[in-house]
Amino acid sequence: MNFLAHIYLSGDNDELKIGNFIADSIKGNQYLEYPPEIQKGIVLHRAIDTFTDTHPIVSKSVARLFDRYGHYSRVIVDILYDHFLAANWKDYSDIPLKIYTEDFYKLLQDNFEVLPKPVQNFLPYMIADNWLFNYRKIDGIEKILFQMNRRIKYRAKMHLAVEELREFYDEFENEFRMFFEELRSYVKLEIKP
Repeated sequence: MNFLAHIYLSGDNDELKIGNFIADSIKGNQYLEYPPEIQKGIVLHRAIDTFTDTHPIVSKSVARLFDRYGHYSRVIVDILYDHFLAANWKDYSDIPLKIYTEDFYKLLQDNFEVLPKPVQNFLPYMIADNWLFNYRKIDGIEKILFQMNRRIKYRAKMHLAVEELREFYDEFENEFRMFFEELRSYVKLEIKP
């Protein structure tokens, strides 16, 4: 799962959201340097990633892309699944996506000093291009994949995966919906007080 799903799965706990959001920039035991609720968010993020990476439905989506994109297929599927969450947001939240994402950006800006340097560096671009809100459109996904591809020196041509997204849209969406229900149930057990 990518940014939007990780944030959504944190529920209403702002510190959990921050931890879940920054987790990829926190290596090993560095998470222990953060406040307890942010630590929980980082640990939750890692649990979500493990659940996702070992799930047979996700593996089915990844297999559809693997011949063309190799090990980047998992990264692409994470982005595609965020697209389906954003595109079907009304099925998952009563808060409109635009308001939800604006509130989250404000939360990050209000807690900027807590964010690791890599997150501080990309946050202005994320907000300016409104990544989270633009996940709902295929051209938004294409732009995100192009930016990610640029960071890896154009090795994988990930932005081309919108071709498979269009061709297998229903298959990917059905896989997302089935998987996301299982993931939501799993996370509910993980974040019980």
